[in-house]
Amino acid sequence: MGTAYVVASGKGGTGKTSLVAGVGAALAAAGHRTLCIDADIGLRNLDIVLGMTDRVLMNFADVIEGRCTLEKAAAQHPQLQQLYLLTAPMSLSPGQIQAEQMRTLLQKAREQFAFCLLDAPAGIGSGFRLSASSADRAIIVTTTDSSSLRDAQRAVMELSEYPQLRSKHLVVNRVEKRLLRKLHRNIDDAIDTAGLPLIGVVPEDEKVRLATNREVPVILTESGGAARAYTNIAARLCGRRVPLMRL
Repeated sequence: MGTAYVVASGKGGTGKTSLVAGVGAALAAAGHRTLCIDADIGLRNLDIVLGMTDRVLMNFADVIEGRCTLEKAAAQHPQLQQLYLLTAPMSLSPGQIQAEQMRTLLQKAREQFAFCLLDAPAGIGSGFRLSASSADRAIIVTTTDSSSLRDAQRAVMELSEYPQLRSKHLVVNRVEKRLLRKLHRNIDDAIDTAGLPLIGVVPEDEKVRLATNREVPVILTESGGAARAYTNIAARLCGRRVPLMRL
């Protein structure tokens, strides 16, 4: 039985979708059957980051409403054979998808995949709640910006309403060493503010943006920087003890 992770952030611009794509690709590259689920209804773009825009035909609403099976809706990545994508619908009426329906979908996914990564919408709205109510564990993504840290703290508070979440961890993303030095701030400050154990630190890396524009997972073209950080986080999700990157 697999494990479902909700990957969330208190605000947009934290690089959450790139993180889901990078870690999902790293898990698949390591041989783990992995399903990435874009839960951002109407604003989906995980398919772009994974380079799968021409492979997505059905979405999770089609599975929930019985128009197709999960096997048919989950698109396989063209290069990473263990990586699959289930995307969000482009539009949906409010309340059309209920939490119980999402939990049923995730139960099916756990039976077929070792890891399910839900890319929740930024913020703490209905999409966040729908994703959080279906997951086993949570990862909050933040940057070192004060506003991002405060919003991450709020997201952590909201997650306390979901007792089924067995663990909650923090990823500090898009870290710029020079900026940290100028602001006299470090990663410990982010941990203290969010109040969560750290599972990864990802440096700011222009190669992530380049890979996104080329529509290819960055781990397929790079081995250092953010790509290495994604691989390290994937290893930790598998239970391996990997030191944090030195930035």
